[in-house]
Amino acid sequence: MDIYEVKKAVRPIEACVTVPGSKSVTNRALFMAAMAKGHSVLEGALFSDDSRHFIGSLSSLGYNIVVDEADKRVELDGLGGDIPNKTGSIDVGSAGTAARFLTAMLALSDGEYTINATPQMQARPMDALFDALTQMGAHFEYIGERGHLPVKVRGRRFGISGEEQAAEQAAEATTKEKGQEKPVVRAVTTVDISRSTQFLSALMMAGVLVPEGLDIRITSQKTDGAYIRITAAMMKDFGCEVVYDGHDYHVAAGQSYNAGRYHIEPDISAACYFWAAAAVTGGKVTVAGSRHGMMQGDMKFLEVLEKMGCKVLQTDAGITVEAPEDGILSAVDVDMNDFSDQTMTLAAIAPFAQGTTKIHNIGHIRLQESDRIEAVLTNLRAMGIECGAFEEGGKEGIYICHGEPQPAHIKTFDDHRMAMAFSVTGLAAEGIVIENPMCCKKTFENFFEVLEKCENSKLV
Repeated sequence: MDIYEVKKAVRPIEACVTVPGSKSVTNRALFMAAMAKGHSVLEGALFSDDSRHFIGSLSSLGYNIVVDEADKRVELDGLGGDIPNKTGSIDVGSAGTAARFLTAMLALSDGEYTINATPQMQARPMDALFDALTQMGAHFEYIGERGHLPVKVRGRRFGISGEEQAAEQAAEATTKEKGQEKPVVRAVTTVDISRSTQFLSALMMAGVLVPEGLDIRITSQKTDGAYIRITAAMMKDFGCEVVYDGHDYHVAAGQSYNAGRYHIEPDISAACYFWAAAAVTGGKVTVAGSRHGMMQGDMKFLEVLEKMGCKVLQTDAGITVEAPEDGILSAVDVDMNDFSDQTMTLAAIAPFAQGTTKIHNIGHIRLQESDRIEAVLTNLRAMGIECGAFEEGGKEGIYICHGEPQPAHIKTFDDHRMAMAFSVTGLAAEGIVIENPMCCKKTFENFFEVLEKCENSKLV
């Protein structure tokens, strides 16, 4: 499918929608299950390009994995932090989480590996993570541009035999028996997370693999974020803790992930497109299985919809968003740094809001699957909407004026969120055509099928 012509909704959309499992939670769960000792069952898993590349990479590393896409389940045998194959190569595709998380895993291992990626992922910066892991003893050889994938990585424990590790552990045990407590000195590294919090999440999760523990010192002004909190919460679910002291992060020695059964939350990033669809068509949409208190940062988008005049209700089926009774949306002024994936969703519905919408503190999205600021503005201008970028206090943002979207072809820039977000615009405006729509396979491969069912169903 080269293009997708969005049909303007002929009536308010009223539907109950099922979205896939969260990409962020799925790939973190895959990492922790692989590092745990024993058999894990992940339920409600996402199956998309990103998660399949993560699963494929783990299979290439020798892990025993059983996948049941129909039942949305993955079963995985972890080896307590050991990687079965000590050499080999993996392909992370365009998956940022797979690229960052698996790089950290391999860099702290006792093997040598090659990490390949698509041109899109190769363009995304990795230098901050490479530098942090190099400080810990990993070695990287750049195959292409320095600071970017593809790379060859030699783990920090490479060359240390099992016998040497056993002898070291025996010596420590003897010291303890004699009552001579040996002070534990944690490994230390520094990292800048201004461009991506995935660098910190990767170090936190992989820090459990460092026997002496790990102190992660943050060098950027930004030290926290929604996805970092997801990582910490999931680590706790899997039996490990990381301590945040208000600036830095500390992973204690001697921790290990617990194998077991884990249920993956619905993808709130995906849910937001359908809640937004309710807002612009004057309708009412429930996302099955969603609930207040879920750990994903994009839950904050519900607060944005409320400020625009929508009602947000918790029902037995899931969270429901209802459009304003008078059908009039209000413009908002919002800092979206902590849930920036919804910048595109808000931008797609902002033309229908009375006034000028301002989205602050999103400069980092220029370095994601596309330059998302430029891509959003390009598509809004193609629809005849007045918009632009601004800088305030050294932080980038965009503004979007009220207007009637004109027929236009939406350039996705091979970015799944462009395809899905601007499809919502097309539900309330004539003539919106999505180019390269199947780039949505990265996280939601049947998005357009669900969208069409949503248009034709009735909420009960």
